[in-house]
Amino acid sequence: MPLVTTGELVTRAAAQHSAVAAFNIITLEHIEAVVVGAESVHTPVVLQVSENAVKFRYGRLLPLARAAVAAAERADVPVALHLDHVQSDELLRQAPGAGFSSVMYDAARLPYAQNLAATRAAADWAHAQGLWIEAELGQIGGKDGRPALDAHAPGARTDPAQARAFVADSGVDALAVAIGSTHAMTTRTAALDHERLKRLAAVLDVPLVLHGSSGVPDDELTKAVTGGIAKVNVGTALNIAMTGAIRTFLAAHPEAVDSRKYLSVGREAMVHTVAHLIRTLTIR
Repeated sequence: MPLVTTGELVTRAAAQHSAVAAFNIITLEHIEAVVVGAESVHTPVVLQVSENAVKFRYGRLLPLARAAVAAAERADVPVALHLDHVQSDELLRQAPGAGFSSVMYDAARLPYAQNLAATRAAADWAHAQGLWIEAELGQIGGKDGRPALDAHAPGARTDPAQARAFVADSGVDALAVAIGSTHAMTTRTAALDHERLKRLAAVLDVPLVLHGSSGVPDDELTKAVTGGIAKVNVGTALNIAMTGAIRTFLAAHPEAVDSRKYLSVGREAMVHTVAHLIRTLTIR
């Protein structure tokens, strides 16, 4: 099946009051697990490569991207490829030639005016290349030259009025909002601000995205989708599944040296996590 675009998957999910799951990939095992997990529940999915993952791969985007494209083209479900949390303009400009249909441009660390200016420039360039672009706004402060509060710092919340102005002035196609989730959580204890999500959904005419979803319980995720979230990013949950399964296997088989033995166990654990989370997000 040929690659599809992130924009079409997210737009369709938003229209159906559902959400598309977007999983961050680091290794070939991640790629295979996400595709097989999505196939097992017959649901489209997004493969995401973050700037941090590119740094881990010696700064080279193409090897992982090419593997993701090859897996997507052979998948039995629609698969899109998304470049996530891009801060480097050099990396941004590699996206079209590497098979990506979308990017998340991350200038949320900057004060509002600088975030807006950088995101506007990125959006103009991305649209000229046919890319769908997502941005992030989560700061409480950051005005008048003060440092921005990280979008997923405890207590960070996206202001609806500011979000509406940001979307209109930046020209982005989707907005990741801060409503209580936090990146890299290893326990599923986050409580989302559903009232704020309701207010954001009421004033924004672009799809809303939830980052840091690995720390959000199933019922909270389902409620968020019902409330207007159309794309849900997941990364740490896959690493928890993979690492936990490998630890258990190696503890039971201390003599093991063939990496295929424990990587296959880790990959299968991620398959189950992918399938479970997709079912949680797909409101039928």
